[in-house]
Amino acid sequence: MATTFRQVLAEPVFRVLFWTRSVAIGADTLRTVALSVVVFTSTGSVFLSALTYGISFLPQVVGGLVIGALPDLVRPRLLIVTGYTLEAAGAAVLALAGLPVWACLVLVAGIGCLAPVFNGTTGRLTAETLDGDAFVIGRGLFQLAASAAQVLGLAAGGAAVAVLGPTHALLVVAGLHLTSALGTLTLLPNLPAPGRSGERQLLRRSWRGNRELLGDPVVRRLLFAMWLPPAFVTGALSLIVPYALLRGFAESSPGLLLACEAAGMFVGNLVVARLLAPRRRERLVAALVVVQGLSLAGFALDVHIAVAGALLVVTGFGFAYALGLQEPFRQAIPDDRGGQAFSLLSTGLMTFQGVGPTVFGLLTEVLPVGTAMALGGVSAVLTAIWIGRRVSVSRRENVNSPAHLETVR
Repeated sequence: MATTFRQVLAEPVFRVLFWTRSVAIGADTLRTVALSVVVFTSTGSVFLSALTYGISFLPQVVGGLVIGALPDLVRPRLLIVTGYTLEAAGAAVLALAGLPVWACLVLVAGIGCLAPVFNGTTGRLTAETLDGDAFVIGRGLFQLAASAAQVLGLAAGGAAVAVLGPTHALLVVAGLHLTSALGTLTLLPNLPAPGRSGERQLLRRSWRGNRELLGDPVVRRLLFAMWLPPAFVTGALSLIVPYALLRGFAESSPGLLLACEAAGMFVGNLVVARLLAPRRRERLVAALVVVQGLSLAGFALDVHIAVAGALLVVTGFGFAYALGLQEPFRQAIPDDRGGQAFSLLSTGLMTFQGVGPTVFGLLTEVLPVGTAMALGGVSAVLTAIWIGRRVSVSRRENVNSPAHLETVR
């Protein structure tokens, strides 16, 4: 019998992580919308406004590579509270300091450098708190929260900024992050850090840990299986705005279309996490990536806006493929590198999703926008073929290690 959401949320530590993280995700979405309005009204630059959406992605590679081992060396409550407090302080500065645009972007990028550390801490605690299918359901709940925040943020964020003004909206963001910090401080137990005695030098441990993780063929293939599809899909999705406007859709259509993708992501995670057995999820990993790719390939045609919305719902649904890789990944990583492993996972996801829009944006210099989006879909299908051939989800029992992912060489 599959684990239920209620059973997972009954675990006190995970419940605190989930609710505080959900509030923070909503705050991040509102901050992005509000700051984009500030940047556009200040500069009139569409490029800078778009850059605001991805400015926190690429800098995360710095945090992941340099201080990625921190979640295994410092008490988790201290790290998580520090992260939310920095987010709150950053939003307050954006609202009140009257910084120039470049300084606003540098501030957001600087905070983004630390995101892998906080995400790695949450991932490690989730892996230690929940076992087996409960862990997969827990990770699915985080994805559901992220999807819901995107839907609400895209649907209501603009209205909130219009009613409150960007300055007050950023102050609301600061308040939400502060709420998450206080909730974590008061409700999360002060659990110890699992770091090994000895090698406590942060930089050395971070570099060595990343080399060890990427040097393991099982872990490496799992990481790339989780990194590559979102990179291609996000690169294609970054072209929704020019696609919609060039097709003559209404000015409000890009936000609606992106909300369709987020809604599909929400439904996909809900269905796959709640209704499919663990083995079925693992067997459907490659198929769900194929679904994503084929739906994006439809944008090579001049489709009606309703068809475009339907294709994006299907694209979002396919993101549930990652649920089939969560438990194999948890089983494959060393116990004393858990925090760094999830930090590396977060770093790669954000870095690849930061590179994707740049690459596909450049492709539009030589290809029609719809064709470039379709090319992202074709790339996702090719990745699915690689996953199906090189990453075989099967169980092997060992008296010294749990069942985990076996790779085909």
